[in-house]
Amino acid sequence: MVSSLLGKTTETLELQLQVTDKSDVGKPSTICDRAAPLGDRTASLRERLDRWLSTQLPDISRSRLQKLIEDGHVQVNNRVCRSKKLKLVLGDRVSLRIPSPQKLDLQPEAISLDIIYEDAELIIINKPAGMVVHPAPGHYQGTLVNALLHHCDNLAGIGGVERPGIVHRLDKDTTGAIVVAKSDRAHQYLQSQIKAKTARREYWGVVYGCPREEKGKIELPIGRHPVERKKMAIVPVEKGGREAVTYWEIKERLGNYTLMQFLLETGRTHQIRVHCSHLGHPLVGDTVYGSNRSIGVNLSGQVLHARKLTLVHPVSEEIIEAIAPFPDEFTKLLSVLRSRI
Repeated sequence: MVSSLLGKTTETLELQLQVTDKSDVGKPSTICDRAAPLGDRTASLRERLDRWLSTQLPDISRSRLQKLIEDGHVQVNNRVCRSKKLKLVLGDRVSLRIPSPQKLDLQPEAISLDIIYEDAELIIINKPAGMVVHPAPGHYQGTLVNALLHHCDNLAGIGGVERPGIVHRLDKDTTGAIVVAKSDRAHQYLQSQIKAKTARREYWGVVYGCPREEKGKIELPIGRHPVERKKMAIVPVEKGGREAVTYWEIKERLGNYTLMQFLLETGRTHQIRVHCSHLGHPLVGDTVYGSNRSIGVNLSGQVLHARKLTLVHPVSEEIIEAIAPFPDEFTKLLSVLRSRI
């Protein structure tokens, strides 16, 4: 089935989009072409390429468009453009080639899932420590995606080849609530909530030491560590860091340790772990950003749990509040620390 859409227009811009449904997999790739009058080539600069495409193609996520640009599927004036930051000039001609869905090589695996909520549009899982969310080098089996492919029908291809249905991520050893889309419309709707900061993500963790204040806000940009490339660090925006905002509040003081609640305004890689370490109160069990000192309890990793996830359902528009029970390690640690006070 082929349909045509006419997108947003201005006096010099016209977008024509031709898309295929799943029955067209294997047929020639979809072509999206914006034809505009050549006009005055010295006209003022317009939006960045990725931002402009995002406004013209609201049903495709911006991250997906950026990936298409990076992979060479976008041409500007008949020349391949791999820079998402290119500024468009009035009269430019932009064409976007959307490849047919690739075959998913990942294998479904019968892995037990702790399901908090599920319906036809989405599923919310209480992820255990040690489970990688999506495939990555060294982790092509045993991931949440492998488990979901076994549990859910028709998940392959939603939102990407190797990350089907994934809306947001949790670190390998971070436990708790994570939502996965089971349809394209749910994927786009949920991602827009994350981007617009309307989805509320609440984490609880145990840190070393005791902050003086009862609550606070950490607003420090995060980027790749300049030397240790597998780590993240506080990096100025002008050097590649991205805005990162974390709100924290003390829930319980436990001697030389503190149980804290964290609310994310942004979702950078390792955000809470990096922010806590920068404050001088790293998460217990975090050997990457903290220390290896023993606390008397065997831990799988950092003591950080995505306790509550609040979002709007993509179809009913009802509020869903999913609460993930603490894992045994977390509750055992709290019991041990309370007994020492």
